[in-house]
Amino acid sequence: MSAQTDGPYGPLIPMPELTPDALRAAVMRIAPSRIPALTQHLFEATTNAQQTQSLAPLRAFVHSWAVFVAIERHPERAMRLRELERIVDAGGQDPAEAIAGIRAIREAAEAEAGL
Repeated sequence: MSAQTDGPYGPLIPMPELTPDALRAAVMRIAPSRIPALTQHLFEATTNAQQTQSLAPLRAFVHSWAVFVAIERHPERAMRLRELERIVDAGGQDPAEAIAGIRAIREAAEAEAGL
């Protein structure tokens, strides 16, 4: 895992390696309620990879969960993402600014994860 800091408090955990085992361990620490979803996604990705004889489903799994971990290991970032998603879902105002904020958070998480 590579350590990165985020202001004076830093992230909850270091960014893990981009392997299923390391991502599972990270999710177990920061969002244990999401382990069933991770396990199901990994099962589906493995099955699809075998059926298509392609690593693309496994790459998509790693990408998805690496971004999740990169966001969730920073509680303020995760809270802001959920707030922006609620704004978009509510449909009560122009979502352009919220969508731009979501995009910025996801892009930052991808960069942090090395994707």
